Amino acid sequence: MITITAILRARKGTETTLHQALLAVAANVARDEPDTIDFFIAQGRDDPTIFTTYERFTDEAAMDRHNGSDAVAAFFKVAAPILDGDVILHTCREVSTKR
Repeated sequence: MITITAILRARKGTETTLHQALLAVAANVARDEPDTIDFFIAQGRDDPTIFTTYERFTDEAAMDRHNGSDAVAAFFKVAAPILDGDVILHTCREVSTKR
C-alpha cells in the first residue's frame, strides 16, 4: 500500500474555498478511483487554515492515476492562488494498519 500525507495551509479568509476544493477531489475519488482505498481530509482544530489529507493507494500506478487526474489538476487551479506556502507531501509505504 502506498500512502500520501499532505499538509496544506490556506491564506486566512480562504479556508472555505480550500475546504470545498478538497471535498471536490474526495467526491471524484469516491466516484472514479476504485484503486484509491482511502482519502481522508482533516482541518485544524486550533488553526482552521491548516488542512491535511491522508491518501491510501493499492500501488504506485493508482497513486499516479490519482495525481494525474483532472480532479487534482482542477484542485490546484483553485488552490494555487490561495495557498500560504508550499504543500508538504510525504509519500510512504504503509507499514501497519488497524482494521
